[in-house]
Amino acid sequence: MPRYTGISSEAFRHPLDRQAEQALRSVPGFDLVAGKFVEFMYERPQTIYHIGNSIQVSHRQYATIHRIFRECVADLDVQPEPVLFVSQNPTANSYALGKDHPYIVINTGLLDLLTEEEIRAVLAHELGHIKCGHTVLIQMAMWVMSIVSTLSEMTFGLGGLVSSGLIYAFFEWRRKAELSSDRAALLVTDELNTVLSTMMKLSGGSSAFTHELSLPEFIRQSEAYQELDKDNLNQIYKFMLYNGFGAGSMLSHPFPVERVHYIREWAESEEYHHIQSGNYKRGDTTGAVDVSSPNDAKQTETESERLKRQIDELQAEINRLKR
Repeated sequence: MPRYTGISSEAFRHPLDRQAEQALRSVPGFDLVAGKFVEFMYERPQTIYHIGNSIQVSHRQYATIHRIFRECVADLDVQPEPVLFVSQNPTANSYALGKDHPYIVINTGLLDLLTEEEIRAVLAHELGHIKCGHTVLIQMAMWVMSIVSTLSEMTFGLGGLVSSGLIYAFFEWRRKAELSSDRAALLVTDELNTVLSTMMKLSGGSSAFTHELSLPEFIRQSEAYQELDKDNLNQIYKFMLYNGFGAGSMLSHPFPVERVHYIREWAESEEYHHIQSGNYKRGDTTGAVDVSSPNDAKQTETESERLKRQIDELQAEINRLKR
């Protein structure tokens, strides 16, 4: 497998990812959300949950997955090495979260569906999110949606931000961020068909009928989907589906057939081949968004004291706004 020592995320980050993040940061309300997120939300409680409720992968637990994971970490030069958990969940899914202590969760449903090389593609994809600094924005988006749905206009005025386009901007960015992480998967696997077959199985794969799946047919389906854009009305329908009109909820990922189109396009590009040959941008990546706060807890404060203080402050703010 190729190894990209010192690679910067800017070497493979999709331009649509950059553009969507810039648009998100310019939306009124983003600074408010970033400030409140840092003030009240930290990653430690979620890590504690997975330590208590999942299996932490190591050379003694899921040794094969651990070996593949460590190879992916080295290939993308991700530092520090994230923690990997396996969660008992039949849904074929995985995700990456955390900033100072990043971690990846992969569901058992996904392990049961994919081959070892396809699992490598998934792990590289999630490491791509960490390498690009996506995880802070992903957590912020999850937090904003939770606050808006449960407290609406009662808390921090976030309910009114829906009309300003902040929620739409978050989801548009999340979809575009997936394109960058798909590139990370291709760099690590160095095999386009492995990445494409992973997308196919996540679309509707079955472990019992894998032998009846056809990757060429799925690629043709992707091409047919692109052809729909020749009709302007279809473009409107796509926009509506992505943004929850008629589907009930906004989509956090592009349709797999659309991701197939973008990654096939990049696999044929000079940019990809330059990276393969070792000609790529190097440097540290500190994350896609700066959410530092002057109100950070003092170093002498213990984790439990800090968490209790933040919960108390959040409850006090909610009570104040309810009055």
